[in-house]
Amino acid sequence: MSIKVYGIKNCNTMKKTFDFLAEKGVDYDFIDYKKQKPSAPLLEGFLEKTDLASLVNKKGTTYRKMSDDQKSALENEETAIPILEENSSMIKRPVIVYQDGSLSLGFDPEVIEGKLK
Repeated sequence: MSIKVYGIKNCNTMKKTFDFLAEKGVDYDFIDYKKQKPSAPLLEGFLEKTDLASLVNKKGTTYRKMSDDQKSALENEETAIPILEENSSMIKRPVIVYQDGSLSLGFDPEVIEGKLK
């Protein structure tokens, strides 16, 4: 089984991730949110292993354009999941799920390399 990498293909952070994984010779399955929207069960699975504040990308333009009410809805799992399903660019990238079931968020070469061992 290879690792699974979730994100958006044209994202610069994703390109760094792809380059890093290729450099390390790591096989992976890429799931592009633009072609396959994240489902509620997938997001719930992520949230079993990380917290909502870490999963939500608050640095992106999509988040910054939201109203205060929408932003506050992202602080509760029940109301956040439907928003993240429809606005996948608001999910931190990449989400990498490793063979042991653990995950990492964002491009951090040291964390990724440590999890690959």
